[in-house]
Formats: sequence, C-alpha cells, structure tokens
Amino acid sequence: MLRSMYSAIAGLKAHQVKLDVTGNNIANVNTVGFKSSQATFEDTLSQVMRNGSAPTDTAGGTNPAQVGLGVKVAGITTNFAQGTQQTTGRATDFMISGDGFFVTKTGNEQLYTRAGSFDYDASGKIVTPDGAVLQGWMAGPDGVDTNGAIGDLKVPFGQNMPPTATTKGAIVGNLSTSAVVAVTGPPAVPATQLQTQVTSYDSLGTAHQITLKFTKTDVNTWEVQASENGTDIGSAADLTFDPSTGLPDSGADFEIGVSGDNWPGTIALDLSGMTEYGGKSALAPLDIDGNAMGTLQSIALSGDGTIMGVYSNNLREPIGKLAMASFANPSGLAKAGNTSYRVGDNSGQPAIGEANAGGRGSLVAGALEMSNVDLAEEFTGLIVAQRGFQANSRVITSSDEVLQDLVNLKR
Repeated sequence: MLRSMYSAIAGLKAHQVKLDVTGNNIANVNTVGFKSSQATFEDTLSQVMRNGSAPTDTAGGTNPAQVGLGVKVAGITTNFAQGTQQTTGRATDFMISGDGFFVTKTGNEQLYTRAGSFDYDASGKIVTPDGAVLQGWMAGPDGVDTNGAIGDLKVPFGQNMPPTATTKGAIVGNLSTSAVVAVTGPPAVPATQLQTQVTSYDSLGTAHQITLKFTKTDVNTWEVQASENGTDIGSAADLTFDPSTGLPDSGADFEIGVSGDNWPGTIALDLSGMTEYGGKSALAPLDIDGNAMGTLQSIALSGDGTIMGVYSNNLREPIGKLAMASFANPSGLAKAGNTSYRVGDNSGQPAIGEANAGGRGSLVAGALEMSNVDLAEEFTGLIVAQRGFQANSRVITSSDEVLQDLVNLKR
C-alpha cells in the first residue's frame, strides 16, 4: 500500500486530537479556574530511500533521501497563565493573583486547584462545589502556626469571644498653651477645662463610660481627674509639661483607681503622647484594651490568606490561614476532574506554605479567577485543525485514486 495513505491516516488522527483539545477549551470558556491546553505535533520515523555519503578527494558528498511516515501528537501542554478577575463580592470566593494552587482534600487524597469558589457545609467547613475541603492552619491560643501540619479549615459560626476587662490605654492630643488658669477676680475667670471619654469594660464585659477632665491649674500644669456618671473615681493627678519642648515632664503615668467586684483594680493610662503646643486643643483615647462579649458573624480574607473572624463587638481575630502549594513543573500535574489536579510523575512534590511567599501568589477575596481560554485564538486553531483534517482526507482520496488506476492497468 502507499505510504502516503498511512501518513494521511496519522495526520487525521493527530488533527482529530487537536480538534478534541480545542473543543474542550471552548467548552470551558466560562469555567472558573480552568486552564487551556494546546496540542503539539511532531513527525514520526522516516524511511531511508538512499543513505548519504561523505565527500572524498574525487567526489562530493550526497545527502540521504528520506520519506516521512506521518505525524504524531508530541504532547498536550497546559497553559497556566493568569485568568481574568471577576468580582463577585462573596466572602468565600478567593482568587490567586500569581502562581500557586489551593490545597483541598477529598477522602484521603490531597488535590490542588485554582478554582476559588468555596462555600460552607453544615459543620462550618469551607468546601468546593463538589465537597472537597479547603486545607490550611487553624488558629490556636497563640495565633496561627504555619509550621504545623495542614488540616480542614472550619469557621465556627456562633462562637463567642469572652469579655476582657480594661487594664490599660493611652490618651493623645494637644493641650493648648492659650488655656488660662482660674482667676478669682474681679472679674472672675474660670480655668480652661477639657474632657474626653474612654469606653472601658469590666470583667463581665459591661461597658463603662469614664470621663477624663483636664483642668489648667498653673503654668504648664494640668490637673487630671477621672469620673463616671458625674462621680469622681480615684484621685486627681498633676500633668506638667516642659515649657521648652511642650512634652510631658511629669505625671504621664496616670492610674484610674476603679472599684467594684468586676473591675481589675486600676486602669493605667499613658499620657506621654500628649503635648502642650500653641493652637487648638484636641484629645482622643488610643489603644484602650478590653472588650465586651462578641459573637462570630462573618469572615474576611487578607492578602496573605489569613481568615479573620468578624465579631459582633466590632473586633476581629484570626480564625485560620489558607495553605497554598507550588510546584517545580505545574505542567506535569495530572488532571483529576472538577478543575483539580493531583501530583504527577513529572510535577515534583508540592511546596506547601503561606501566600506571598516561596513563589506563591497573593489572595484576593470576593473575586474569582476565570478561564484563561482565548476564544479568538481557539477559533483560529479550530480552523487550522479543520483544514488540516480536510487536507489529510484529500491525500487519502488521491492515494485511493492512484491505487484504482493501478488496479485498472490489468484491464
């Protein structure tokens, strides 16, 4: 039989594979996290009709005469280029900006995916649409330890944050040098007074509004007094400023001597951040500790993968952190279905760690990475594959006509 017919058959098979790959890409044009593939061809062995020869003193060299025996699929490679971002606004939609994969677990198998469309199951675990559980590190008493083993990420909805009593804080701002000291008169001039409120909590989480009153008593000296509901608590203290710098000279460590069964005893306020400069007076509390009881209401994701719990008392605490994996050769991963991959023989072992480290990208919450399929490129490839298939079928037709003519020679 003619070699051209078998070569054309090989061409039909190869272009059929290219059509299959292109069709799969187009079918997944809107699949979250999908990575397009590309079929590449290479020629097969060639039949030597005449060997070549080296040049001699009396004759020139000759090239070999070879006839190719067709084409074959050299490989189907995956394009891991970044897909476009689609903003969804869902707290459980995560997008990887850069390299890396989410780590999920189905049964006892660990899989990897770029599709970040997650949700909660009945137990609070963060899962993929097909039920695979997102992996990471849960927070412990000392925060999130990313050096430990990864496990299922679970959001404990309904969890309560216990109240803590206020023990310390600070007051910052400026006490104007234009403030006046009280004058008995006549005419009588009252001393300049400034106030600011500090919200503090006892050990049961009950809020207390403590008023701090600053009264100008002398040049560069202010009396500080704490009160609650109009009743003074603790003793007053003097805060003096250095006239050459406007910074506190003494009295910057002020203690509020609170009392009651649910109070810790004292609240230490740092006044060292205050100044006495010309201009307007302004006071503000800063870094006041303590909190009321709170209930976990929602989550928020940071760029490094930390899942922050948002509580009803307006505080945030880390719940866990997403784990990400990177590979020396992502193209060597084996597709496992459901837009997931498993470790392949040529992918290398996963390097699991935090986002924004070790070649792993950052994370974006409320967004998804869409398919990186380029429809214009795929339709062009579809035309090329179709024409290649048609051309090879024409070669088979021509070879058949040659064989028919050969058979007809006997007639």
